[in-house]
Amino acid sequence: MLRTPTGGAVAGTATADDRPMSIGTVLLRLRDEFPEVTISKIRFLEAEGLVEPQRTPSGYRKFRGADVERLAQVLRMQRDHYLPLKVIREHLDALARGEQAALPSEGGPRDLTGGWEAEPGRATAARIGRAELLAAAEVTESDLDEWESYGLVVPTAEGGYDAEMVTVAKLVADLGRFGLEPRHLRAMRAAADREVGLIEQVIAPLRRHRNPQTRAYAEATAKELAELSVRLHSALVQSALHIRLH
Repeated sequence: MLRTPTGGAVAGTATADDRPMSIGTVLLRLRDEFPEVTISKIRFLEAEGLVEPQRTPSGYRKFRGADVERLAQVLRMQRDHYLPLKVIREHLDALARGEQAALPSEGGPRDLTGGWEAEPGRATAARIGRAELLAAAEVTESDLDEWESYGLVVPTAEGGYDAEMVTVAKLVADLGRFGLEPRHLRAMRAAADREVGLIEQVIAPLRRHRNPQTRAYAEATAKELAELSVRLHSALVQSALHIRLH
């Protein structure tokens, strides 16, 4: 029986009867251990390069037992170790090459809501103070006051700032150099709030679970939905620009 990097048995272990499976069959195999997994989730993991099922001439996916085992490993490492997909992919690829790769350090829930590599000099603490934000983003007090008045930069209830606000402040400053003022960016803030609302609707049932692993899985799902949302937004903007400029 195949074992995971953490020593657990993998769902859907290959047998002698390793016939190709449809994505629906794979879903049923995985749901015993991962009740929240969906077909969309499996497709997302495929798009991210975590699994590569065969394709029939007509384009249908056909999974083998090894594919199910790999998917189970990915889902377990997300759920139990809070690892970003990029880290999981690199770790499993190293194992597939026969390398003795140690399990990466646990990232904690914070990693699941981020996932992008930190920029040089970017603040890494979960919460930062006003002075730290001003220094990290290289902006003035008056700039920050204006951005807060438009809801572009928002302090936490405790009075500090989420570290991600450094990125927000830098982007607002960069857009300002092209003549886009905070009042022009309010629509982007409103659109982001609507997207967050949609994500919260999807993960709300998971967050209500008493099981802490299920709640952690909700964080991973939120991160993936956020990434997909960002990619969709980028694709829509690029497509619209291409149509209008050509």
